[in-house]
Amino acid sequence: MLDLKGYEWSLAEGAWITLQVALLSLALAMILGMLGALAKLSPYRWARAIATLYTTVIRGIPDLVLMMLIFFGGQMLLNDSLYGINEWLNNFFSSSDPNHEWTEYLPDYVEISPFVAGILTIGFIFGAYMAETFRGAILAVDKGELEAGKAYGMSSFLSFRRILLPQMIRHALPGFGNNWLVLLKTTALVSIIGLDDMVRKGALAAGTTQMPFTFYMSVAVIFLVFTSCSTSVLKWVERKFSIHTR
Repeated sequence: MLDLKGYEWSLAEGAWITLQVALLSLALAMILGMLGALAKLSPYRWARAIATLYTTVIRGIPDLVLMMLIFFGGQMLLNDSLYGINEWLNNFFSSSDPNHEWTEYLPDYVEISPFVAGILTIGFIFGAYMAETFRGAILAVDKGELEAGKAYGMSSFLSFRRILLPQMIRHALPGFGNNWLVLLKTTALVSIIGLDDMVRKGALAAGTTQMPFTFYMSVAVIFLVFTSCSTSVLKWVERKFSIHTR
């Protein structure tokens, strides 16, 4: 079982790609989540409506369906849009110049890499979950402290940086940690769209050597190591942000 038939480095490369996808997706999800949380708490109705639509749609569609839709459907939509823009520009210039010949002002075909598509899809999906996590954490902060900061003369950004953000982190950490662990395991879906991540490397090695149990168990163990390390780090961060709390 421990003999990987020389595929050790292949699995290691796949694990590194998996980790990159997870971390970059997390960064995108945090940005979208914070924007979504602030929009849901915004006094503007249109902002709340957009944020609510975003979280409702994303949380109601399976992750695999969204990934296939964005990778294949999004790529087709982008290329059709580029062709439409080129056609509109040519028609526009042809109206003033009858001798105008067809010109490609924009590239007629753009191929989205599985790496970028995986990051965008997973980040977009978990941005909706992060939005709810951050919204709950913001609501848990005492509003009186924010009012005190405003009375002291702090700007909205300064109050956010010095009062709201440090306190909301403590309230958001449990939900954030859970989202991160689910996100990390969701990266296994990128193998469906052709990315040579750890799952795809393991599947190719299993197919070549006819040893599926060995390689899929190896992939499972690597994921378990990632999640165990993440849990330990998250517990340390929670203790760090809870030092002055009862």
